[in-house]
Amino acid sequence: MGWLRIGTCLLLTLLCCPAFGQTLRINCAQIYPRSTPEQTGFQDEIVKEAFGRIGITVGIVHLPSERALQNVNMGVDDGNFARVAGLEAKYPNLVMVPEKITDFYFTVFTKDPALVASSFADLKTKNVTIVIGWKILEDNLAGTKKLTKLKNGQNLFDFLANDRCDAVVFDRLEGLEIIREEGLAGIRAVVPPLATLPMYLYLNKRHADLVAPLASALTAMRLDGTTERLTRDALADVSAP
Repeated sequence: MGWLRIGTCLLLTLLCCPAFGQTLRINCAQIYPRSTPEQTGFQDEIVKEAFGRIGITVGIVHLPSERALQNVNMGVDDGNFARVAGLEAKYPNLVMVPEKITDFYFTVFTKDPALVASSFADLKTKNVTIVIGWKILEDNLAGTKKLTKLKNGQNLFDFLANDRCDAVVFDRLEGLEIIREEGLAGIRAVVPPLATLPMYLYLNKRHADLVAPLASALTAMRLDGTTERLTRDALADVSAP
């Protein structure tokens, strides 16, 4: 009877949720192996699984980083992943689901064999390029000699390959994939990363009622090994950070 009551309560909770039975539009600015147009990246799988556990279907669309945030803040889209904590201060219509999806490895890529950087401060005298809308980088690299902001990761590495900057700062996993896919020679990832940070799912505030159920679903996925399995399977042919 106890399990029957729990199941009944869960079903009632889902049925009472305004989004139950709907398809939500969740946007993302990442690329393989984190996210793909086919929604088969490991972050895609984690997000779809979490929503699925609370009875909601999602469609994942890809947008430039800053536009993705603006769309959710304006209510054009329902959510965005994966982002650093604290974006509510700049985008007041966002609410964060307080259980991480993954970690990001914010890494320096360069052609300079002598460049060493273990902190953001080590790049102050360099010409650095980042993606528009990566807020942690915009904040921490604001005082560099020259900070260039471009639309996406491919643009960053083309800029670096053509000797138009000293370094780019980008996610290690995605950066290694761009180097491999484009056959770029002479570019290396500086180790260790400048920062390794947890990354989260954000929703437009009209979906604030989904925050607690999604956090619970993501926690359960972490504890039952689902998150690790989905990440491991997707990274089977990708260099580890």
